[in-house]
Amino acid sequence: MTENDEKEKLKVILLKPNEAAEIVEIEDDLESMQELVGGLIEPYDPFYSENDPRYENVILVCNEEGKLRQLPPSRAIVDEDGCVMDVIAGPFFLCYAPVESERFLSMPPDLEEEFRKKYELPERIYKTEQGYDVIKFDPGKAEKERGYER
Repeated sequence: MTENDEKEKLKVILLKPNEAAEIVEIEDDLESMQELVGGLIEPYDPFYSENDPRYENVILVCNEEGKLRQLPPSRAIVDEDGCVMDVIAGPFFLCYAPVESERFLSMPPDLEEEFRKKYELPERIYKTEQGYDVIKFDPGKAEKERGYER
């Protein structure tokens, strides 16, 4: 591939604090991925489903220093029982990375739709004595309730 050739594109689900999920297309290179999360990337594979082994191939790519830099919480990662396993700080994206692949891939359409719906609405995450409370909210509706409109 020469510099004039178009780079491969990667379709990912982008999740930002206080914003709805969106599907975006990025260049399939490290620089584009780092730009999306605002720093060094860290792949994380928290997904598992007894019903669908493809979940293990869904990768979350976040800012390696998101928590250290105290970026705002974006989404909670919950297990199949609904217990919070982790909270992702700052923007991150979801993509597909089967073990046999040497790079990240766009998700199969059915998984893309499933994960987009799962994380569609942003979350307010509160730490309590019992763990975490996670409340999904509609950012457009919240702005209208406060008297702001885009």
